Amino acid sequence: MIIQCIKCSKKFEVRSDLIPQNGRTIQCGSCNHIWFFKFEEQNVAIDNNQTSHLENTRAQEITDKKELQKKIDKIINTKDTALVKYNKKNSFSLIKVFRYFLVLIISFISIIIILDTFKYPLGKYFPNLELLLFNFYETLIDIYSFIKDLI
Repeated sequence: MIIQCIKCSKKFEVRSDLIPQNGRTIQCGSCNHIWFFKFEEQNVAIDNNQTSHLENTRAQEITDKKELQKKIDKIINTKDTALVKYNKKNSFSLIKVFRYFLVLIISFISIIIILDTFKYPLGKYFPNLELLLFNFYETLIDIYSFIKDLI
């Protein structure tokens, strides 16, 4: 037996023994519409529902188009408003320069510590590394004592 959805007019093949004589609630597999189906109403309901369904779908399409047009107009006509107003800041600041300088000093010191840690294995490839590190340490001590005398 072929049953047609009263909303979307999709046709389904259903075994006759699944629907009792007094009728049964059926759900469309396409549009999920639920309705009560009886054997007698099938032929009459299909004819009446086809015309009413076409009218309903046309009216629904028109209202959907109008609502969609209203939403599009609303989106197009709204002004661009942001929650947070962006103010471009000056990219140069003394704090930024100080931060970069601090990172540079820390990186330089870490390289010196790594070189000092591995000065004997690296001595094979850089023969004067131990002498350079010693001179660098002496220079740092002189700079420290100079700054200490200034303060």
